[in-house]
Amino acid sequence: MHIESEVKLDFKDVLIRPKRSTLGSRREVDIRRQFQFKWSGHDFDGTPVIGANMDGVGTIAMAEAFAAQGEGLTVALTKHYDVNALAAFFQTPASAAAWYSLGITKDDQEKLEAVIAKTNAANINKLCIDVANGYSENFLDFVKAMRKKYPDKTIMAGNVVTYEMVEELLLSGADVVKVGIGPGSVCTTRKMTGVGYPQLSAIIECADAAHGLGGLVCADGGCTVPGDLAKAFGAGADFVMLGGMLAGHDQSECDVIEENGRKSLVFYGMSSETAMEKHAGGVATYRASEGKEVRVPYRGDVNATLQGILGGIRSACTYVGARRLKELSKRTTFIRVTQQINNVFGES
Repeated sequence: MHIESEVKLDFKDVLIRPKRSTLGSRREVDIRRQFQFKWSGHDFDGTPVIGANMDGVGTIAMAEAFAAQGEGLTVALTKHYDVNALAAFFQTPASAAAWYSLGITKDDQEKLEAVIAKTNAANINKLCIDVANGYSENFLDFVKAMRKKYPDKTIMAGNVVTYEMVEELLLSGADVVKVGIGPGSVCTTRKMTGVGYPQLSAIIECADAAHGLGGLVCADGGCTVPGDLAKAFGAGADFVMLGGMLAGHDQSECDVIEENGRKSLVFYGMSSETAMEKHAGGVATYRASEGKEVRVPYRGDVNATLQGILGGIRSACTYVGARRLKELSKRTTFIRVTQQINNVFGES
């Protein structure tokens, strides 16, 4: 047993300190980023916000809306579409805004091969290899195998929260590492398992490790307001993935529920009982649910929400004098707003 006594922080624990700025308007801020991915060699030029590969968020309709928005946003599609639906979508221009998501089972790999066989393989150039626990040896072996098989595809893989696993995944062939265990609004991993890492500190430490190797990180989970995205980018995240903030829209491909004059949609974690009943026939006897189901208010078209999110990021940049999103981490000073605990016994 080992105890780390160093303070670790979440988004709620800090604020960004304002600095003098010559910017006169949010309009002057460029929130697009340009990257060249380490292994695939492909270029990215767009706003580095990604819709999460969750039911109600990672939908084809969401990807089509993101593509039409024109900001270079992308969506990681949920992996539960069938082969024909995916093949049809990846033959459309909107697929440029999508990541193809998969797990690490043989079925996942065979499904990808089937989709590629039905469409132009070049159209599927971004893969999101997604598991709840990115610390397993099987996961690393799968990432290595996928890099060997698809050397020209950009691979995002996760989730992890510590620098040593970020380095391991990057050296195994990942271009982008997803960072976050348990911070999501409908994730209960921390409650069910006691495992996790405060998200802001995870981003800071993992981004430092990734950038030293020429890789990138995607902060996945924990953002509930636009200011949290600004904090994530300020901490060094290259991409930010959103779930709950994008739930409840017309593009969710969910039924709208109306009760007592109020409209809502169901949103749930992908390790929840609801998701496992829908996609796997129930919770396996050897595991427990690590997610929950909630009702989120109906929010209409996603474009209004995106405008608020992107406007918040631009505004944060004006407060610290960052003309480009790339400069935000260099201009960010975090101020602690929570009481520091001096030792594990709670003495302050």
